[in-house]
Amino acid sequence: MSPARPCRGLRAAVAASVGLSEGPAGSARKGRLLRPPGPARATPGARLLRLPGDGAVRAASPERAGWTEALRAAVAELRSGAVVAVPTDTLYGLACSASCSAALDAVYRLKGRSEAKPLAVCLGRVVDVYRYCHVKVPEGLLKDLLPGPVTLVMERSEELNKDLNPFTPLVGIRIPDHAFMQDLAQMFGGPLALTSANLSSQPSSLNVKEFQDLWPQLSLVIDGGPIGDGKSPRCRLGSTVVDLSVPGKFDIIRAGCALENTTAVLQRKYGLLPHRDPAETWEAEGPRD
Repeated sequence: MSPARPCRGLRAAVAASVGLSEGPAGSARKGRLLRPPGPARATPGARLLRLPGDGAVRAASPERAGWTEALRAAVAELRSGAVVAVPTDTLYGLACSASCSAALDAVYRLKGRSEAKPLAVCLGRVVDVYRYCHVKVPEGLLKDLLPGPVTLVMERSEELNKDLNPFTPLVGIRIPDHAFMQDLAQMFGGPLALTSANLSSQPSSLNVKEFQDLWPQLSLVIDGGPIGDGKSPRCRLGSTVVDLSVPGKFDIIRAGCALENTTAVLQRKYGLLPHRDPAETWEAEGPRD
């Protein structure tokens, strides 16, 4: 059964706002490269909300009010079909409802990203993985790697929107080791599509100013402060992406920032065999989260 799309009534409006024409429902993407929005486009700009304290750690009273305000604002925008910038445990990302086809189109459009490149799905809890994926690894493996700076690629279930990555039966799952993102995913109550906050082929972002050119195309920017060490190239690698769709084996799709720990868990603790030598892993342009 096809999942409900809460933004269906907003589909045309959101598509128009980013310069898209609305195609046939359920139509598959053809791998075209979408042009990023031009500088002449007049937009009101995004609302900026700063998380209290360290955004990676849940705020305590009396700062809790600001934390809750940011959560409620982000959930409201996501449910309306908007695109929101968020901090994660690796990079700043762009998030939208994975069940809203128009919002998915908007993400591809504003990044200038090829529609042949998949978006990851962000969830709030390990138990949610079983709803959206056909899991072929032990539960302990999931809990050893999630939450964390990894994207686990598995066979998708019928619960996911068919317009999300329609060209592949697989989906990458993220549960960032970041308190705000976990709270956001749980409060939103459904899968979030997640990708890096940058124009396609451009460097990843470790603070909100680094993707300021995208602000006019966003509804909300959540500022969680700087992520990692901006002087270290390793901090911009994004999550380690590993394919776990074949029982007993794994394939590192992107080395990312947590390759050594991820392969140690997979091989030494669970005895999974690599499809290929992890040293031969390619570094993809995307998706970085």
